[in-house]
Amino acid sequence: MTIPPPVRIQAAVVRAAYALPEGLRRAVAGKPVVLDGQTLALDAQLILKLQRLSGASLVMSGGVGPSRAAMEHARHLVGGPRNRTVAARSVGIPQEHGELAATLYTPEGLAAGSGLLVLLHGGGWVVGSRASHDHVARFLAQRARVRVLSVEYRLAPEHAFPAAAEDALAAFDYAYAKAADLGADPERIAVGGDSAGGNLAAVAAQQAVRRGGPAPVFQLLLYPATDASTRRPSRALFADGFFLTSADMDWFADRYAPAPADCTDPRLSPLLAEDLTGLPPAYIGTAGFDPLRDEGEAYARALEEAGVAVRLSRQSDLIHGYASYIGVGHRFREATAEAAEALRQAIGG
Repeated sequence: MTIPPPVRIQAAVVRAAYALPEGLRRAVAGKPVVLDGQTLALDAQLILKLQRLSGASLVMSGGVGPSRAAMEHARHLVGGPRNRTVAARSVGIPQEHGELAATLYTPEGLAAGSGLLVLLHGGGWVVGSRASHDHVARFLAQRARVRVLSVEYRLAPEHAFPAAAEDALAAFDYAYAKAADLGADPERIAVGGDSAGGNLAAVAAQQAVRRGGPAPVFQLLLYPATDASTRRPSRALFADGFFLTSADMDWFADRYAPAPADCTDPRLSPLLAEDLTGLPPAYIGTAGFDPLRDEGEAYARALEEAGVAVRLSRQSDLIHGYASYIGVGHRFREATAEAAEALRQAIGG
């Protein structure tokens, strides 16, 4: 894809800001932010400052269309150069309602019969796409030495709850059934995603286990939404000023699961499932400065209490969406690399 000159200029400005000496980056970002006993990383504070200066936000004035365009635009600014050592090809996932588009990513030199991650992108079930998360998929594929199947599930409000959840399970079923065609081992398939994608991955894992038969062997959940029924303390602590806002969360929820949707339905709030036993092991990454922090950590505790092997890793100095910023700041790459290593240990090689 050809990047328009204005976007290239904006990306150069972002890269230049991160290339400044630490003292100058601190001068641009402002004095350190300390909240809830945590100090915001300079990398995170700088991106927040640049976003404020540019007027960028998750939910743009004008609604769904501008918000989707903004997320697609942002990847050119913070995703970094495309990793061309990871090959990509389009895949179609047949569905009764029509084919789901997906992209299969394969790292250079990876033999057939590898592990595979079914990746579900973030974006509040309303924005985001395979394209917006192309750099994330490539990073995970290369670092974990796995194939990644990134799925274009149906978005709200055109397709409200539970459409995305249905697509997530269908994507896993396809990956399992067609593992040989995808170059993967059907016994080494994981599900994962960030934010809303983490929610969908958790839901897909639950549904697969409860019905019996094939199920994922691992869950990679980055700052997942897990409970739409209540507001925990982090929702108020980080309600504004840290990219994902409480108002944004309301906006997304109103489009994905408008009334009379049941907020306690485990397909929307996986934390509220009656039975969490028997689920696959999970890596759950949360961000310290994130309104979703507490519900992600509550899900980790609930899984652990149900006897599920869980690694909970709070990136206490980062913000929601940190995996999307791997092209600019060291801390973002470091945190995402930790998640990739957990995936490698589970299904990689």
